[in-house]
Amino acid sequence: MENKDQTENVVPTMPPTPKKQSTMSSIWEFVRFIIVALIIVIPIRVFVAQPFIVSGSSMVPTFENGQYLIVDELSYRFHAPARGDVIVFHPPIDPTKYYIKRVIGLPGDTVTIKQGKVTITNKDHPAGFELNEPYVVNIDRNTVPITSVVKDGQYFAMGDNRPASFDSRSWGTVPQNLITGTAFLRLIPLQKIGIHPGDYKQAE
Repeated sequence: MENKDQTENVVPTMPPTPKKQSTMSSIWEFVRFIIVALIIVIPIRVFVAQPFIVSGSSMVPTFENGQYLIVDELSYRFHAPARGDVIVFHPPIDPTKYYIKRVIGLPGDTVTIKQGKVTITNKDHPAGFELNEPYVVNIDRNTVPITSVVKDGQYFAMGDNRPASFDSRSWGTVPQNLITGTAFLRLIPLQKIGIHPGDYKQAE
């Protein structure tokens, strides 16, 4: 590492005289910059990632209202969502909206919810196993027992704030083609900035 206190011998030079550009040339440079920016930005926004602001309390305490997220729209083109992923999607009851929930049930699962506990039954676990859900603080114990069979290409999704979440318990499973992507980065608030915020890999 160089010692920045050492004296350096330099020869002062006059700055080069800028060349005069015509107004039309300046306009063209600006237009060209905009075109290049759009060519780069639009595909990224459409196919790779886009920002979302959390609205509501269905994912508390994992995500609070007003938090700013970047959603990865690319990964699920190469692999399927995993149990525990936080996803952003269009709910089948209203494809014009976006919801943020957690993947609970995968294709081929039977999801049973009783007294706030979630049990998964599938070909690998014919006797079923209970999900470990440390992300759930507010447990909804007052709902009637629910059993849902998750078909191929579908996912069972729930909010972490179970009593305040309108999710697959009410309107059914989420088709994979309605899933926009997974929460990749939390930018705001700064003290909670992080990659893959809220993801929890379930041991089965």
